[in-house]
Amino acid sequence: MQGQNIVRAFFFCVFFAIGVALLSSSVLCDVLLAFYRNKHLLEAQQMQTSHLKSLIVDYNALLTEVERDPNCIKRIAPATLGIEPDDENIIYPKATDELQIAAKRVLSEDPYQKRIEPATGKVPAWLNRCSEPRWRIMLFLAGAALILISFICFAVKVKK
Repeated sequence: MQGQNIVRAFFFCVFFAIGVALLSSSVLCDVLLAFYRNKHLLEAQQMQTSHLKSLIVDYNALLTEVERDPNCIKRIAPATLGIEPDDENIIYPKATDELQIAAKRVLSEDPYQKRIEPATGKVPAWLNRCSEPRWRIMLFLAGAALILISFICFAVKVKK
């Protein structure tokens, strides 16, 4: 009789645990989806923040160079604005069209944008499937049925 109660208790625990897991996953599906999406957005924002920090460091270095050497503006301005320098004693090399096209292509690409994957890629496949309404209802009903089965069939009977 004691061995039978142990087997009943084991089956009760297994069925009840699976039923609770199904119920909780069907109810908390939206929360889990929001968690994974927020996690992805946080990673993207951290990446953009680090990119902005590196730009700030670069600009601060450029500003300190300008403050230290006033002639730096005269050297940077023609290249930045795309005008011809007015110094006749210096020969400036001209870039070919192919080099300019290659440089524009490299500069137009955002290296940080490539690393950011779409938010749906970070969400597990099982969670995407469970988020559909018909699967959520089925999970909820299956979990409820397993809990009922565990209480009806495998509950340990107490003698009075």
